[in-house]
Amino acid sequence: MPCIVVVGGQWGDEGKGKIVDHLTDRVQVVVRYQGGPNAGHTVVVGGKRFALRHLPSGILRPGVLSVIGNGVVLDPASLLEEIGSLKASGVRVDDNLRISDRAHVILPEHRTLDAESEEARGDARIGTTQRGIGPAYESKVARLGIRTGDLRNADRLRAKLEAYRAARFVRLSGPAAAHDPAKVLEDYLAFGEALDPYVADTVDLLHRRLDAEEGILFEGAQGTLLDLDHGTYPFVTSSNSTAGGACTGTGVGPAQITGVLGVFKAYSSRVGSGPFPTEQKEEVGDRIRERGREYGTVTGRPRRCGWFDAVLARYSVRVNSMRTAALTLCDVLDEFESIPVAVAHEYRGERLPTLPGDTEILSDCRPVYEVLPGWREVIREAKRFEELPHQCRAYVDRLEELIGCEIALVSVGPERERTLQRPGSRLEQWLPGPAGRA
Repeated sequence: MPCIVVVGGQWGDEGKGKIVDHLTDRVQVVVRYQGGPNAGHTVVVGGKRFALRHLPSGILRPGVLSVIGNGVVLDPASLLEEIGSLKASGVRVDDNLRISDRAHVILPEHRTLDAESEEARGDARIGTTQRGIGPAYESKVARLGIRTGDLRNADRLRAKLEAYRAARFVRLSGPAAAHDPAKVLEDYLAFGEALDPYVADTVDLLHRRLDAEEGILFEGAQGTLLDLDHGTYPFVTSSNSTAGGACTGTGVGPAQITGVLGVFKAYSSRVGSGPFPTEQKEEVGDRIRERGREYGTVTGRPRRCGWFDAVLARYSVRVNSMRTAALTLCDVLDEFESIPVAVAHEYRGERLPTLPGDTEILSDCRPVYEVLPGWREVIREAKRFEELPHQCRAYVDRLEELIGCEIALVSVGPERERTLQRPGSRLEQWLPGPAGRA
């Protein structure tokens, strides 16, 4: 039975949602294992664009069970709004969604602290979405967090809210918080009642599905370079977005994982602050941004754009044990006559073999480019990899060599069907074909 982790290889926004959606006809379960509503996955099905913040991309495939794992932090109001929006669009949710009773929830105080913390940093801002994700994870680590299972018990929830406020909610500046404790308790009890049909012991649920030899996709949010431990710290997210997070975020042990599929854009993008060696400003960056619609799914913020960085991609392959990958948004490069790819980084005259732990060093690195020819034609109508222009296929082949990982999938457009699978890849062995459901 396949248990495949789908993980971003860059700074997020690689198109993981689309790749997961493409593969969900071959499995029975899709699990989101970390992050919060700061990460949005965009999927286009039947010409309709869905922006998913909490829900796994499998929710759009009838007959697939979608699970929000214990490693995710939830904004209950936002999640219920998302569920309602999908239902209004005709998507079946009630039978196809389960939420871990161990997943932590975001409180109004978390959002306040997030905004104030960013403001207090001044020019050293991290660039968070200010949706309370970081403070919610801080509460979890401090053992003061509130979990979805707590929302079903009024006395327990009241006691935990009081304990949290007494121990943790210290204002960074300004007057007292405008969050009425009685109103927060009332609201979160109502959220708990509305979410109750979906809440379950998902650790037990997933293991029962494994015992039944069902296939599972583990869907990560953000990307490797935003991982709390292995990313460009401190300009990172608050959870482990690398493949290892799939185990801690779901309760499925590492011996069950049968493969890791990395997802990379054909170029690079980044949201917020932090080093970005191949960033292109002015005309080139703007051109990539507009062609790729590089604006945040959740926030609408414009993304910083630049060329593919094979040095950082090789690092992602290594720390995730990627054996196969998907390359997305290739069509964005259709108009470029030549396409530079960073094959090395130079720091004070020395070539660095991998991502340095010191982000100040990375900020001062100069990319060494290899310039590849563009294809200068529209590729979105290709039905097979072999139909792509020679220069496009050569670009994919060269990236494959540079990152040390096969590229099994190539995306040439946002729609579900515009994903080309290369024959003979590991992916065919891991996920040989549609699983077949009644």
